[in-house]
Amino acid sequence: MPWWSWIVIWIALVALSLLFFVVLGARLYRQFMATLKDLGEAAERFSTVPAAARPAEAGDGDHPAGSGHQDGLEDRPGPGSAIFASPAQMRHDYRASKFARQDARRQRRIQRKTDRGQPQRLRDIEFR
Repeated sequence: MPWWSWIVIWIALVALSLLFFVVLGARLYRQFMATLKDLGEAAERFSTVPAAARPAEAGDGDHPAGSGHQDGLEDRPGPGSAIFASPAQMRHDYRASKFARQDARRQRRIQRKTDRGQPQRLRDIEFR
């Protein structure tokens, strides 16, 4: 094999590897741009709050204007306020909401058993 054939082989290998990296880079660029497009669409879709999740405005519905009643949201902190709250306050809020959820479940259970004519749990009766 003549000496110049080694030069041709190495030039071909380098050219093929460069072609491979160019194709790989173009594919990676396209995937990255598609990901950015999807991310932009998701940001637009999730940046607006659905109408069902918005609190009621003062004067909307049956509540008088200025009453401060917003369908049970009168004492709920705004979004992102947990970052600046103290851990003790967040722990208290968590436990208070947990107790409220448990009490609501207990009330529904008592009502359901009353409607069906079933006996009540002793701990539900004592808890009242």
